[in-house]
Amino acid sequence: MVKAVPLWLRAAAVVFLLLLATFLLAPLVVVVGVSVSESQFVVFPPQGFTLRWYENALSSQAYVDAFKLSGLLAILVTLSATIIGGAAAIGISRFRKPGGALETVFLSPLVLPSIIFAIGLLMLWSAVFGPTSFLTLWIAHTVVAIPYVVRTTLAVLAESDPFLEEAARTMGANRLQRLWFVTLPQCRPGLVAGAFFAFNISFDEAVLSLFLRTPRLTTLPVHIYGQLEFSPDPTVAAVSTLMILITIALMLVLDRTLGLTRFASA
Repeated sequence: MVKAVPLWLRAAAVVFLLLLATFLLAPLVVVVGVSVSESQFVVFPPQGFTLRWYENALSSQAYVDAFKLSGLLAILVTLSATIIGGAAAIGISRFRKPGGALETVFLSPLVLPSIIFAIGLLMLWSAVFGPTSFLTLWIAHTVVAIPYVVRTTLAVLAESDPFLEEAARTMGANRLQRLWFVTLPQCRPGLVAGAFFAFNISFDEAVLSLFLRTPRLTTLPVHIYGQLEFSPDPTVAAVSTLMILITIALMLVLDRTLGLTRFASA
């Protein structure tokens, strides 16, 4: 018979969870508080209440251009990473062999430091193709986003019924029909979860963008870092708060279309 968990251990677990939640959420509270402060400097607790910093952010052409670039890049990266990562996950699940060499190749960007990858890609691209461009950023962000799509899709395929595709084949469905009507619907939760991660990773990626950018290609995270270095005012906090709201909005969309329970299980 399993013994009851001691009261002191349950109390310690509750305290640990509260401390962890505080550690994770406190920075967000500070950012949101600073974004509505009337002070012209980054101070907390906020002094008064104003939305002028949001107005500054939305009226700044530099911020708007950086946001458009990051948004376009994130959308393209989401599409390419989902297609490539989803196809790789399906292939790995069908032809997985002992050792998982193919899976290791696609998941390897997870263990490679971003700064090492950025420096290596910058040197390679400069030597072979010349100056970096938007295409360089697209490729770099796609490479670091693919593992998340592969991982979430493999997790879903591991729990799917392997006999459904065989049943479809027995009933006369060709390979394309089996892929479209059987395999992809089974992969849907993993693909959506992977696309969510890919978008957020690309939109928030700063290290790769910092090394591979050009004077005309400045993403939003890089522009925020530049503003923090030279003129730290609450406008930066307002932009950061908007980025938080975008993430929350994406999660609400996922909840409406897929359900957070299934999304989390992926």
